[in-house]
Amino acid sequence: MTSSSDRRPRTVRAERVMGTVVSFDVRGPGDHAAAIDAAVRWFHEVDARFSPYRYGSEVSRVDRGELPLDEVSEDLAEVITACDALEDWSAGAFSAVRDGRFDPSGYVKGWSVERSARLLREQGCADFAINAGGDVLVASSDRDRAPWRVGVRHPSDPTALATVLLAHDLAVATSGRYERGDHVVDPRTGRPATGAAAVTVCGPDLALADGFATAALVLGEDGPAWIAGLAGYEAWTAFDDGRVVATSGFPRVVEGVPVRTAPADDLAGAAR
Repeated sequence: MTSSSDRRPRTVRAERVMGTVVSFDVRGPGDHAAAIDAAVRWFHEVDARFSPYRYGSEVSRVDRGELPLDEVSEDLAEVITACDALEDWSAGAFSAVRDGRFDPSGYVKGWSVERSARLLREQGCADFAINAGGDVLVASSDRDRAPWRVGVRHPSDPTALATVLLAHDLAVATSGRYERGDHVVDPRTGRPATGAAAVTVCGPDLALADGFATAALVLGEDGPAWIAGLAGYEAWTAFDDGRVVATSGFPRVVEGVPVRTAPADDLAGAAR
């Protein structure tokens, strides 16, 4: 949300899609209705084409071997290329293969939100927040206005926020064990990833932030140092023992639990 003194036109809408709720908060100029309608259609298209739970989706057809990789759509080819790169960057901590099945969901949600933002901008909307199940993208046209406030859920208290970030333009993705238990699997071992309780990653691109958050959760204790080596991205990591470690450039906390910023030496000397 922005400041309550913001009197510009505003449209708020929520849509249940992709197994979660996607919410829109659009302010200022632009055709809000047309923009949100286009974005909602896009999310339903993504659900139909990329869901590993839909028998007829493109992803499911690839998984069953019915659709050769050289015949997939341009969109899926782009997703596969990005997932392969994430796997390389993370030394296998991120993978589009889950329990032996092709499942690029760890990248697709953030990627689809980035595409939806493009649709909003095409309708003249430049000030908005999109929240897809905790993955958030905010955009502003005027930095003299109050920034957006992005809340990060507390990993051990579902009624509280761990931190609130102030940002004009930012992508924020969180991967955690608090909602669905140990559902994130370490692709390198096939066992649940239990090294960290939750990881929030912020940066310029939500698709990458989404993938980086998943990989950093898998990496556990090594996650903060790994994120520190990725130009333009920062991380906030909560551990089961109550420790909270943030990379040096993570946005300053304005509410909630104080963040202990780890010295550079604690991050394996990863220079930015």
